Amino acid sequence: MGVTLSFVSSRTESWPYARYHRRLFLIGGLGYAFDAMDTAVLAFILPVLRSLWSLSSAQTGVLGSVAYIGFFFGALGAGLLGDVFGRRRVMMYALAIYAAASLASAWSTSWSMFLVLRIIAGIGTGAESAIIAPYLVEFVAKRYRGTFVGALTGFFSFGFVAAAALGYFVVRSSAEGWRVVLIITALPVGMLLWWRRSLDESPRWLESRGRHAEAKAIIAKIESSFDQGTYLPRSAAEATPAPGSTEMGRPSLKALLQGLWQGRQARITAMAWLMWLSLTFSYYLFFTWIPGLLMQKGMGITQSFGYSFIIYLAQIPGYFSAALLNDKIGRKGTIVLYMTMGTAFALAMAFARDHQAILLAGACLSFAMNGAYAGVYAYTAEIFPTAIRAIGAGSSSAVGRIGAISAPLLVGLLYPVLGFGGVFAMTTVVLAAGVCAVIVLGPQTKGRSLEAIAAEEGSR
Repeated sequence: MGVTLSFVSSRTESWPYARYHRRLFLIGGLGYAFDAMDTAVLAFILPVLRSLWSLSSAQTGVLGSVAYIGFFFGALGAGLLGDVFGRRRVMMYALAIYAAASLASAWSTSWSMFLVLRIIAGIGTGAESAIIAPYLVEFVAKRYRGTFVGALTGFFSFGFVAAAALGYFVVRSSAEGWRVVLIITALPVGMLLWWRRSLDESPRWLESRGRHAEAKAIIAKIESSFDQGTYLPRSAAEATPAPGSTEMGRPSLKALLQGLWQGRQARITAMAWLMWLSLTFSYYLFFTWIPGLLMQKGMGITQSFGYSFIIYLAQIPGYFSAALLNDKIGRKGTIVLYMTMGTAFALAMAFARDHQAILLAGACLSFAMNGAYAGVYAYTAEIFPTAIRAIGAGSSSAVGRIGAISAPLLVGLLYPVLGFGGVFAMTTVVLAAGVCAVIVLGPQTKGRSLEAIAAEEGSR
C-alpha cells in the first residue's frame, strides 16, 4: 500500500544523521540519565530511611511506590498536554517540577513529608520520561530511527550506575549521606533546563495541527544547519504542504482518548499497554528492592550495595546491544528476544541459592530487561499516529506505572510469605505474559516511515 508523505515527513526522511541530531540525542539522553538517577537512588536510600524513621516493611514499600504514583499522573498528563500544547513545552515544565521537588525532598524530616515530595518529583519524572521519545522520534529518518531511540534510552543505564555509585560511596558514608545524594541528583538538571530553551517544537506535530508556516520555518532552520557538502536540501519555500492547510483547533481530551481505541488502533493500544505493564512491573520489582532483598539474603550493606552496582552496570551493554538490533531485526523482534531472555533469567533468580549465583542471574536479568526497554521506547513512539503519539506513549507509560506502583508494595507484603524465590517466580510469569502480547498483537515497524505505519496499520 503506497503512502503519500506530507511536506514535513518527506523532508525529515531525507535528512542525514547530523550535528543537530547529535545535540538532540545528548539533551534527551541526559534527561533520561537524570530521571533514572533520581529514581534509582531511592533503592539505596530506602534501607537508611527504614532505620532512621523506624518504618515497617509495608511503609517502606509505600515509599518505594509513591514516586510511581507521580509517574502515572505525570506520564498521562504529558501525553495529553503534549498532543494539545506541543512536546517542547511539556518537556520544560516536567524537568522544572522534577528538579524542584527532588531538591526539596533532601530536607525531609518525616516519612509523610518525604512521601508527598516524592509524589511531586514523580510527576515531573514521569512526564519527562514519557515525552522525550515521542518528541525526538519525529526529527529522525526511518533508516536510523530504531538505533537512535534505542541508544537514547541507554542513558537510563548511566543514571542507574551513577545512582549505584552514589549509594555505595555517599549514602553509606554518613548519617546524612542520603540527603547529599538527593541534592546531587537535582542540581545538574539546571544545565538541561538552559539547553532546552533553544529546542524547536516538533514540525510533525505543528503540521498535524495545521500550523504549516511554523513547521516550514523550523524545517528550513534545521536544514540550514546541515553540512551543505553532504546535504543539499530543496528550498522549504518550494515545497507544498499536506492537504488541509488551515490551522486546527485544540483537540479535546475525549477526542484524544477515543483516537486510541478506534478501529485497528485499539489492537495496537492494547498491545502497548500490556507490554508496558508487564515489563515495568518486573523492572521496578527488581530494581527498587534489589539492595534490600540482597541484605535480607544475609549480605551486609557494603556487599549488598557492591553487588547492586555490578547488576546496574549490566544495564549498559543491555541497552546498547538492543539499540544496535533495533534496525537489524526490528523493534518487535528486539523486544521479544530480550523479554524472553528476561523470563529465563528471572526463573534463574528464583532458583539461585548462593550469592554468586544471585549476582550472575541478577546481572543477566538487568541486561535483558534494559535491552527490552531500548526496543520498547522506540516501538511505542512509532506505533501511534502523530496526532495521538504523545497520548499513546504517555498512556502506555502511565499504565506501566501501575505495575511500578504495585510491584514494590507487593514485594513488601508478599516477601514474608513467598520468599526470595517466590518473588522472582512471579516476575517470570509476568514477563512471559508480556512476550505473548507483543508476539500476537504487535505490528512490524522496521524500515517504515511514521506516516506509513499509521496509514497501513490503521487500514488493516
